[in-house]
Amino acid sequence: MSIVTKTGDKGETSLMYGRRLSKADPRVDAYGCIDELTAALGLARSVSTDKFLSDEIFAAQKDLIVVMGELATAPSDRERYLTDGFHLTKAEMVDRITAVIFDLEKDTSLYPKDWVIPGGTAVSAALDFARATCRRAERYIAGFSAGEKNFDPEILRYLNRLSDLCWILARYAEKSSRTSK
Repeated sequence: MSIVTKTGDKGETSLMYGRRLSKADPRVDAYGCIDELTAALGLARSVSTDKFLSDEIFAAQKDLIVVMGELATAPSDRERYLTDGFHLTKAEMVDRITAVIFDLEKDTSLYPKDWVIPGGTAVSAALDFARATCRRAERYIAGFSAGEKNFDPEILRYLNRLSDLCWILARYAEKSSRTSK
C-alpha cells in the first residue's frame, strides 16, 4: 500500500472509520495541532542524550497518540473506537506528568530569576519549541472544544500540564548541560 492515496487531492481527508471532512474542518485542525506537537517532541527526543529526558518525551508522545486518536474520531464513532480497543485521554495521564513536574520542582535551581530565553542547548530549545507548539494546540483546541458536545475535558488538562512539563524539562536539560561540563 502506498502513502500516495490521492484521496486528499481535493482538500478532503478521512477521520477514523472513514468519515470524510474538509482539511479545513476544525476537527482536522485540532488533531493536526497534536500531530505537530508530537513531531516537535520527536525533534527534542532525537537530540537528547539523557535517558530520563528521552523516556519522558517518548511517554508524552505515546500519550499524544491517544489524544490525537480521540480528536480524529467523530463523536458518533466514539463507541466503536472504544470497542476496537482504543483509549480516551484519562486523568491518569495528567496525573503522571504532574507527578514528574512536582518531582523536578524539588530542585528549585531549575527556576531562573528572570525570563527564559530559549536556546541554551539544542535539547532545551527543542523542548521550548515543543512547549510553544503545545500552547498553540491548547489555545486552538480550547476554541474547538467550545462548540463540541461531550468534549473530553481531560484533553485540555493534559495539554496544559504537558506544556508545563516541556518547560521544566527544558530547564532540567539546561542544568544538566551546565553540570556535565
